[in-house]
Amino acid sequence: MYLNKAIVYGNLTRDPELKALPSGIKVTSFSLATNRVWKDKAGAKQESVDYHNIVLFSKLAELAAQYLKKGSSVLIEGRMQTRSWDDATGKKYRMEIIADSMQFGPRAAGGPAEGGYSAPSAASSSKATSAPSPELETIEYPEEDINPDDIPF
Repeated sequence: MYLNKAIVYGNLTRDPELKALPSGIKVTSFSLATNRVWKDKAGAKQESVDYHNIVLFSKLAELAAQYLKKGSSVLIEGRMQTRSWDDATGKKYRMEIIADSMQFGPRAAGGPAEGGYSAPSAASSSKATSAPSPELETIEYPEEDINPDDIPF
């Protein structure tokens, strides 16, 4: 069995760039910075930053371009992919994370705290639900303490 899974949480280093392929599919790309902090042998605090190239397609691309901006925090789940092309100086390579799902991080200035979106699968994309979700019933808890000996497991 093989596994190609990447999960990164960080801040955008630039505004997302929304483009369209000749087929009409939307593509958004941006760079994500992740920090790592540790103490060295002498006990001094050390920090390093890694930069990740993120690529999103279709509805995920549109949402990222609409809601994310430089400095926004986001969690990306996807797969790693290496792209190569020929340049005047030789062959170039670029490692990218192709996103399957995205969750927005905390927002500053009173926006919604968090949210997320996963790219729809082929089976779920054909189903459209426009009905509002029913209101959930509240659970009423007993006022007396629960005796652990009464629990059947």
